[in-house]
Formats: sequence, structure tokens, C-alpha cells
Amino acid sequence: MAGRNVKLLRVERSALADNDAVARALRRRFREAGVFVVNVIAAPGAGKTSLIVRTIEHLRGWARVGVLEGDIVGNLDAQRVLAAGAYDAVQINTGGQCHLDASMVEQALSRLLLEELDLLFIENVGNLICPTHWVLGEDLTVCLVSAAEGHDKPRKYPEVFAKSDAIVLNKIDLMELSGFDRSEFVRHIRALTEAPLFELSCRTGEGMAGWTEWLWARVRRPVGPMPMG
Repeated sequence: MAGRNVKLLRVERSALADNDAVARALRRRFREAGVFVVNVIAAPGAGKTSLIVRTIEHLRGWARVGVLEGDIVGNLDAQRVLAAGAYDAVQINTGGQCHLDASMVEQALSRLLLEELDLLFIENVGNLICPTHWVLGEDLTVCLVSAAEGHDKPRKYPEVFAKSDAIVLNKIDLMELSGFDRSEFVRHIRALTEAPLFELSCRTGEGMAGWTEWLWARVRRPVGPMPMG
């Protein structure tokens, strides 16, 4: 065996390249259908579904909103957004995979009334690490965190914050109870990104108007080409 070189197979790089190719095709499809797409990334319990539900309620009468719900198992979140008034929703069960990929989204679209939508939310699997690298053809990536998780999340997971187009801080009604240091949180965020920061409570509704007004303005005026990587 002496003299033989070790060969390194870069599987992750190839997988991401394949995903990006599918994502580009999805982006074209979304543009042709006139649908604005938002990829929501957050840890479990931060309030992804609650944010989507509240947004659907605020945009009722203005936009037909669809949702692709990513979870390991079950369809509770899809049922919840439909009950809140989503125009259509499809549950994607990954069976253990810690993020959605473009191929999963592509398959789910065959069951979604895409051409009838104005806005599509993709609720990613609860995780602040894995979904960061997998583009899905979205117009916007939104990173959602809650005050109950602590103010140090940007220091622990800087990449997702740096790559996101908007940051949403949920559960601001729990700041005092959870010992959340807002100034520290904002300082760490601004060290990573100038993306807009929305502070709100999905439970009380505080701050929701600012978020939905900003989002609706983006839906009506689509952004440029999808960033890859």
C-alpha cells in the first residue's frame, strides 16, 4: 500500500452544487408564477408557525398566502396555518433530515396551488445550523429567534444571522422574565449584519404591523436575483 495517495471525496460540495441547480430552477418557476417566497429559519419553539399564522391574519384580504411546512414527522403545523386562513398548505416530512432541500420543495410544489398564490412561506425544520447552507429558491431568508432563548444566539450561531435578509425577535413580552438583554442582542446582531430587525410578540400582536407592512412592500416590489451560497 506504500506510495498510494489518499483520495478525498467532497460529498458536501457536490450535494450543495446539485441543490443550487434545483434552487435556480425553482426561483425561475416562482418568478413565472408571480409568487414571492420567504424561507423562515429558527430553532424549535421560537415561534415560526406563530409568525406565519399572525402574518396570514394581518394580510387577510390583501394576499393569498401558501405555506410549505417542514417537520421531521406529523402535520400539526400545516393544519394550524390552514385553520388560520392560509390559501393552501403542504406538509413536508423529512423523516429525520435536519433541513429542507430544494428537491423536497420541488416535489411538494406538485401538490400546491402555486399559480394562485401571492406569497409563499417555507417553514424550515427547526434548526439554526443545517438550513443555513441550503437555498430553496426563496426571495428572502428570515431568521427568527425568541427572547426566551437568550440574547447570545447571534454569538453562538453567527452564520445564519449574517446570511439572513431580515431578523425577527419574537416573544418580546417575555424579555424581563427571561433576563433578555436587548442591548447586547442588538450589538451582536449589528456586528454581523445591517439587515432589518423586527421586535414583536406573536402572542400579544405587539410589533406585528411593522413586520407585515415591510414584508408586504417587498412582496409588491420583488428583489433581485437569488443569492447562491
